[in-house]
Amino acid sequence: MAFAALLSRSSRLVICALLCISLFSEVGLVRRAAALGINYGQVGNNLPPPPQVVQLLSSLRISKVRIYDVNPQVLSAFANTGIELIVTVPDDLVPGMAASASQALQWVTAGVRPYFPATRVTGIAVGNEVFTGDDAQLKASLVPAMRNLHAALAQLGMDAYVRVSTANSLAVLATSYPPSQGVFTQDAAPYMAQLLRFLSDTSAPFWINAYPYFAYKDDPTKVSLDYALSNPYRVGAVDPYTHLQYTSMLYAQVDAVTFAAARLGYGNVPVHVSETGWPSKGDANEAGATVENARQYNRNLLMRQISGEGTPLRPKLRLEVYLFALFNEDMKPGPTSERNYGLYQPDMSMVYNVGLNQLSTTSAASLSLATSPATKTDVRKDFAGLCLVTSLAMLLITQALLL
Repeated sequence: MAFAALLSRSSRLVICALLCISLFSEVGLVRRAAALGINYGQVGNNLPPPPQVVQLLSSLRISKVRIYDVNPQVLSAFANTGIELIVTVPDDLVPGMAASASQALQWVTAGVRPYFPATRVTGIAVGNEVFTGDDAQLKASLVPAMRNLHAALAQLGMDAYVRVSTANSLAVLATSYPPSQGVFTQDAAPYMAQLLRFLSDTSAPFWINAYPYFAYKDDPTKVSLDYALSNPYRVGAVDPYTHLQYTSMLYAQVDAVTFAAARLGYGNVPVHVSETGWPSKGDANEAGATVENARQYNRNLLMRQISGEGTPLRPKLRLEVYLFALFNEDMKPGPTSERNYGLYQPDMSMVYNVGLNQLSTTSAASLSLATSPATKTDVRKDFAGLCLVTSLAMLLITQALLL
């Protein structure tokens, strides 16, 4: 009986030691964790009111959101939440803003300024995928409109807080593989040079809408599903020129954009993912559009954020990603997949569990997406802490074994 008591005590000490190591590791991860930013689209007739949406986002500790307009109800709902918001200028307003600085000032004054800074507007997306469209006037107007908007922000004292950019389709690239051979199309290149100059001058990011799902859907027999889903530990591609290994098609696409920008002399401009996602449902000809694939894709992106992972080209710079989308939107045109990118149904029930709800309850630490990695000091502190906890754990184990 005495032996049993000693054994029980030894077991408790060993378990305590192991829990110490486990707990430290989990807390360390959560402290550096980062949730994906979310695109909050509203092309639906059954979506919850903005205050309920903000409640949901806050409960998940989502701190970066992109919307596709300057809806006053939405902007008001985000006031005093601390959530960073990217708002959007619709395509049809771009030519007028390019032609008239006063129109750009009027838009900022009426649509953004009344809500700022209580609502943390940190970005303005001007148009959407303009350079891969057919409207020549719109293409020519985009960068001048962006300049006028930036000047308007400066006039109102907001330019240090709000960045102006535009979301581009991946189709601006003529070549995306291997990533080191990334180059813009001949049609897009002249506009890209103007855009990148503006972004560099104003310290704004290049935004790209990138969907590995499309590559897989178009050729499921040749495109690796693991690679498209960003499954870790499975090398999907090796760049023959840089010898960088890629386990994620999305991260390879981002590096291709970075190389393309560098070819125009702007390799210093950061590339952020303004949209990416995977549909949970599709038509018969939409290969891979399943709940499990959608859950796996978004879960993999979340785990890469938790680990602070950057792209192979920029491994120390955590990639900023906005997931598409928060809700399934029943009024979106096109194939079935277009209406099934959401993490949530309009009634706010989960389409599938990607893990955000678990993370939201593990720590009060912010789960916002950071664009810079943990500092060397943070890493040293983490390592020192791990060494201390491990030493304590080993002492407990030694004591247990001596009993």
